[in-house]
Amino acid sequence: MSAASPLAGTVDVLPSEDESRTAARFTVRDTETVLPGHYPGFPIFPGVCLVECAHLGAVATAPGGAKDHELAAVESTRFTGPVFPGDLVDIAMGWKRTPAGEWQCRAKLTTGRGDAATVRLRYRPRNTRTEAAA
Repeated sequence: MSAASPLAGTVDVLPSEDESRTAARFTVRDTETVLPGHYPGFPIFPGVCLVECAHLGAVATAPGGAKDHELAAVESTRFTGPVFPGDLVDIAMGWKRTPAGEWQCRAKLTTGRGDAATVRLRYRPRNTRTEAAA
């Protein structure tokens, strides 16, 4: 099953020497389809799209043990600054394993003006949900 995304652009992975600290980047082009309807006349990149940037960055950079995991929860979000068309969004992610065997990703998103958001996501092994349903 393929997933839908509100993003038209792609999240680019940045090199990292430590799999517990990863990074990605997203450029908010003025062609993003979400912009015309979000504050018409004063386009601003929606917060849900920042969460999606963090999620896509997390999926692309997940540590080896988390490669086959799926999003279990958006544990928290905090939007701290606006993101506008033309902004380059840097996504710095920290990973840790939870006692339950899941992975938590803490993402900090920034632009050239400073902080934009913090997002905490939790990922579980893909078979967890299907075993619980059976």
